[in-house]
Amino acid sequence: MDSMTSANESIDQSQPTYNYLDLFIKDLEFRGLAKVSLNTIVWGVKRYLIWSDKNGVDASRGLKVDLLAYLEYLRKNGLRKTTVAKNFTYLSSWFAFLVDSGVLVQNPIPAIQKKYLKRFKNEVRRRQLISVRDATRMVAATIDTRDRAILLILLKTGIRRNELVTLDADDLNLEGQVIALKPTGKRSNRTVFIDDETVRALKRWLKARELRCKNGQKALFLSNTGMRLGGWGVENAVRQAAMRVSLHDRGSDRLEDKFGPHCCRHWFTTHLRRAGMPREFIQELRGDQRREAIDIYDHIDLKELRESYLAHIPKLGI
Repeated sequence: MDSMTSANESIDQSQPTYNYLDLFIKDLEFRGLAKVSLNTIVWGVKRYLIWSDKNGVDASRGLKVDLLAYLEYLRKNGLRKTTVAKNFTYLSSWFAFLVDSGVLVQNPIPAIQKKYLKRFKNEVRRRQLISVRDATRMVAATIDTRDRAILLILLKTGIRRNELVTLDADDLNLEGQVIALKPTGKRSNRTVFIDDETVRALKRWLKARELRCKNGQKALFLSNTGMRLGGWGVENAVRQAAMRVSLHDRGSDRLEDKFGPHCCRHWFTTHLRRAGMPREFIQELRGDQRREAIDIYDHIDLKELRESYLAHIPKLGI
C-alpha cells in the first residue's frame, strides 16, 4: 500500500461493474493463487476503482483515454516505473475477467503495455548482482535474528518473496536441511535445500520467535506485533540490510542501484552457475516450470540434487 489511496477508502458498490469484484476475487482463489499474490492483485485493482470513482470514470469500459490518465496519475504520485508496470499487470487480470464475464469484448491493457510500458521489461533484467563477499558483508551487518534468517533463506534457496511469507514454522526440517514450500502456480517443485549456515540462523530465529509468537501463530516469520510478516515487511528487511553496506540507494532511479528480495534469487542463480552446477539442477532448485513435454519424464534424484547443492552453494563464512 502507499499514501496515494487509503485502505479505508470505500468503493461505490452501486456501480454495476463493482458487483463483479467479489466474483473476480473468487476467480483468483479458484485459480489457486497464493494469498499474498491474490491480495496484491486485488489491492491494485481497488486502487484503480477508487481512482475511477473520484474522477467520474466508468471503470467497466477501459477506454484508452481513461487508462492513460490513470497511468499519468500513478507516475505523478512518485511510484517506481516497475511498480507502475505491475499495476497495469494487475489491471490486465481484472479486464480479462470482465471479458470472460461478457462485460467487455476485448482486454484494453495489452495495447497500453505494448506501447507505453514495454521498455520496463528490459529494466527488470538489469537487477543488481552482488558478489559473494558483498552478500557476506550484508548478512554480517544484520544483527536482528529474524532479518538475518530471511536474508539467508532468500540467498541460499532463491525462493520468491511470496513463497517466503507463506512459510509456516512446521514447513522446516532443520535436521534434514530441507524446506517444504506451499504450492503455487509458478513453481514446479516444493522442496528446497538449506545449508549449515542457514540452519544455524533459523535455529536462532526460532528461539527468538517464541517470545514474539501470539495466539498460536503458525507463520515462520512474524512482524513486531506477532502476526505473519507480509511482503512489504520482507522487502523492507532486505532493503535495510542492503542499505547498511551501501548496496541499496533508495534515492536512485536506476534499478542497478537497488537491492531487494528478487536480487537474492538472481544472486542464487548466477553464483550456482559460476560454481559449475548443471543447468538442469539449477532449474529444478529454482522451481522453474518445465517447458517441454519430455521434461516431465526427466526426473532428478533428490539425493544427487542435494549433494550438488551443498557442493556448489556459496559459503558466506558466517
